Amino acid sequence: MSETVLITGSAGFIGFHAAQRFLQSGRRVVGLDGMTDSDEPVLKETRHSMLKQSPEFTAVEANLEDDGLVAELFATHRPGTVVHLAGEAGLRDSIDSPRAHLDANVVGTFEILEAARAHPPAHLMIASTSAVYGANSVMPYAENHKADMPMSFYAATKRATESMAHSYSHLFGFPVTMLRFFTIYGPWGRPDAALFKFVRAILAGKPIDVYNHGNMQREFTYVDDLVDGILKLESAVPGKTPVGDMDSLSTVAPFRVLNLGNSRSTQLMDFVRAAEAALDMKAQINFMDIQPGEVPATWADASLLEKLIGPLPLTPIEEGVRRFVDWYRDFY
Repeated sequence: MSETVLITGSAGFIGFHAAQRFLQSGRRVVGLDGMTDSDEPVLKETRHSMLKQSPEFTAVEANLEDDGLVAELFATHRPGTVVHLAGEAGLRDSIDSPRAHLDANVVGTFEILEAARAHPPAHLMIASTSAVYGANSVMPYAENHKADMPMSFYAATKRATESMAHSYSHLFGFPVTMLRFFTIYGPWGRPDAALFKFVRAILAGKPIDVYNHGNMQREFTYVDDLVDGILKLESAVPGKTPVGDMDSLSTVAPFRVLNLGNSRSTQLMDFVRAAEAALDMKAQINFMDIQPGEVPATWADASLLEKLIGPLPLTPIEEGVRRFVDWYRDFY
């Protein structure tokens, strides 16, 4: 496998952490990021500036959907592994800005697939989301469950990329793993994520918005645990033989969808209490109705993941939240 890894969204939350870990493992990393304002600009700029300190990191600051850009990167660097993390995230943002989600998630992924068609990598890993399970109420979510009733446009774009990637994998033979992420949190996180907003508001003495009157349940995954899984999955390349009866391996392509979680779901109010404990402050809570496009609970069945690479590390919620609070206070 080539020593070069191409990571899209390398100035983003997960991409930054993944790039750091690949660099620490001795790999050469090409990081592509459009440096949009989806995060606070200072966050993206700082993340990329930290990565640029490594001589093995090549930063490409341009939009993924720019015609021909990704194809040129594949042709020049010939990455053996591609980790496609770039895109627009957020259920609520996709209601207000659906075009941005269409362009970044669908058109951007199309550019990756076209480049892989011309210069096939040994393994293409693409970020998807637990939101694709949508109206499915059977839990924990397993990869062979129905995912054809998305409840937000964001989820719909991600489900579309799964179908697109499967067709390219079938037609052109390169292996693809779709990574269905559950709620990711940790240092350097996204400002629109719940923990970031909770901590910022509590410190400012402002109320926090808690949806569905607190009756929410989420599979929270600490970012370092997630990235550990991504690195291990690099060598778990989809082939022809399933690893068990529940494997989501395609029957016509080297293609698999995979939950990246730890089979642990947490009540949202317990997450709030962890933030209060880490800050040693009480939150003022504004209980609200559930938002359009949201589901009340997520919970991953990680049995397929465990057959492939073993279980993800399990950072306790209290510890993960404390690390985020320590980072936040230091950075701001």
